[in-house]
Amino acid sequence: MSTFPLPDIDLSGRVVLITGGDRGLGLSMATAEAQCGASVVLASVDYDGCVASAAAISDSVGYDRALALQLDITDLDACRAAIAAAVEKFGRLDAVFNNARRLMRGPGLPPGGNALPLHETDPEIYAETVKVNVVGTFFMARAAAEHFRSVGGGKIVNISTSRRNFSRPHNSPYGVTKAAVESQTIIWAGDLADENITVNALLPGGAADTDATRPFKEGQSLLPVDIMDPLAVWLASSGSDGATARRYVGKLWDPSLPPDDAADGSREEPTFIEQLPG
Repeated sequence: MSTFPLPDIDLSGRVVLITGGDRGLGLSMATAEAQCGASVVLASVDYDGCVASAAAISDSVGYDRALALQLDITDLDACRAAIAAAVEKFGRLDAVFNNARRLMRGPGLPPGGNALPLHETDPEIYAETVKVNVVGTFFMARAAAEHFRSVGGGKIVNISTSRRNFSRPHNSPYGVTKAAVESQTIIWAGDLADENITVNALLPGGAADTDATRPFKEGQSLLPVDIMDPLAVWLASSGSDGATARRYVGKLWDPSLPPDDAADGSREEPTFIEQLPG
């Protein structure tokens, strides 16, 4: 059950692809969008996880509106194939959420996760994290932009993180990659400004309860996994048409406001001050 009520937005007829959509924040956003009427595509390296999650979504909404795809976002041709599969299944694609990332915690990493000082960071893990979080995000956005340009428009949403993670000690490479994603968001919004393609950043606004691998810290209060759901729904809707080069924070959403006003109240100034002309 959602912690926050979803906005009164009808996504019927819209199709959204979410990378890393088989679990955590990605699955929560996909479920919310399906509940509001969208068809969703869950794409991840964990195909079995995508299949199970897609089945759960279809069961919950009472109709086959979720597609599972196996996808390695560091393979550009695979990203293009995922876009094609979404269009083949549902007849269109309206939005792509770049949520997949190289996890900071899990098998092969220290108990506290991949949050180490410069001189202790594994060079291979560093390179892999940059490849997934930065290059992989570029590949998926590139494939999406190619399709959206061919059909006259679309939406790209890049999942980012809190500003403190860009400069906090022991947070390289994750903070480095998310700072790059913020930069990519602003640059790509400018590149696509005349193509009716919007590019925005979305983040929880704090540490979120995304999965079971986060180590427990005494006194820490995690944001709920569905913290970004209302904004994800709005960003996939026509209400966000024309909104680009913006940074939206899940915890700032005020459910008492109309959706457009709540979204406006959830905006932060982008990390990089230079904005699009005008």
